[in-house]
Amino acid sequence: MVSLSTENLQIGYGNKVIVEGLNLEINKGQITTIIGANGCGKSTILKTIARVHPAKSGSIYLDGKMIHKIPTREIAKKMAVLPQSPEVPTGLTVYELISFGRSPHQSGFGRLSNEDKRVIDWVLDVTGLSDFADRPVDALSGGQRQRAWIAMAIAQETDLLLLDEPTTYLDMAHQLEILQLLEKLNREEGRTIVMVIHDLNLAARFSHHMAALRAGNLVKEGTPEEVMTQNVLKEVFQIDAEIVKDPRTKKPVCLSYDLIQKHQQSDKQKVVNF
Repeated sequence: MVSLSTENLQIGYGNKVIVEGLNLEINKGQITTIIGANGCGKSTILKTIARVHPAKSGSIYLDGKMIHKIPTREIAKKMAVLPQSPEVPTGLTVYELISFGRSPHQSGFGRLSNEDKRVIDWVLDVTGLSDFADRPVDALSGGQRQRAWIAMAIAQETDLLLLDEPTTYLDMAHQLEILQLLEKLNREEGRTIVMVIHDLNLAARFSHHMAALRAGNLVKEGTPEEVMTQNVLKEVFQIDAEIVKDPRTKKPVCLSYDLIQKHQQSDKQKVVNF
C-alpha cells in the first residue's frame, strides 16, 4: 500500500530546475532510502514533500490526498520531518525539545496534558534518553543529540517520518545506533520511514526500498538488491563498483570502487606507454 507518492514533480530554485518529472512511490510500513551524488536533489525532494519548499509543478499525495490541500495541523499529525543539522536554542533540555513534538496535538495555550506527558515518557524510554531528560541538548554528544531530535519527531506520533541525513557527522557506532533505533520503530511501531543517507552500505542494510537519483532524475528504484548494482552505481555516481553480499545481513555491499574517469585515463596512459 502506497503511503506517499509524487506525480510529475518538478522542483527548482528561481529559473533553475533541480528535479524534473519525479514519479516516486513510498510504500507504507517500509524504510525507504534516497541515494545519489551531492547536489542531485535528495534534500530538496524531502523539503518539498514536507512543504518547506514549493514545487514548480506536479503533485504530491499523502494517503491518496493531494498534500497541498491538507491543513497544516493535519499534516503535522501524519508526517514528522527531521531536517539536516537542526539547531537547538541554548539551554533547552531534552524533555523540552521532545515536548515540542506534541504541539500538533495540543490546544489552547499548549500546556502538556497527561497524555502528552505519557507519550514523552514513553519516547524517552524507547530512545534510551530517560537519564538525559533534564540535561541541555547542547551538552549532549553527537549521537545523543541526534537521538533527542529523532525523539521529538517520534513524539508527534505520526505514521510517516522524513529524515535528512540522520547519521551525518556521527562515528560508526553512533550511526549504527541511530539506524537500529529507526529500524526498531519501523518493526515494532509500523512507522513508515524515508531517509536520505550518503553511506550506500548502511542504506542497503537498513532499507526495504531504495531510490537512486542522478541530476534530479530517478534512475532506479526497488529493493537494495535491485538498486545496489554495478550498472546503477556507475550511472548515478560515475564509479566502477565491486558489489558483494554481506555475510551477516545478506544485503548487497559496495566492497570497493574506482572513479570511471581514472580508469579511462589509466587506459590512455597504457596505450601511450605501449
